[in-house]
Amino acid sequence: MMKCQEMLAALGDYVDGELTPEFCAEFEKHMAGCDPCVIVIDNLRNTIRAYSAGVPYEVPPELHQQLCGMLKEAWRRKFPNAT
Repeated sequence: MMKCQEMLAALGDYVDGELTPEFCAEFEKHMAGCDPCVIVIDNLRNTIRAYSAGVPYEVPPELHQQLCGMLKEAWRRKFPNAT
């Protein structure tokens, strides 16, 4: 069974449709049993919809790194048992 870290590592390729059908099946099987990952996917889809409806904004690299760190820490605090 795929772990959360593996799913998150493949998230970009999944959204871009670049994964094999077999890997997609494992990905979707994982999401069927993992509420935290479903929340991540739903938020990503909503972000993509919002972004595609507006004008792109380039986030400075420092802000991007800081935001990613904050999101990872918030994830760890909210879902300490996620694998």
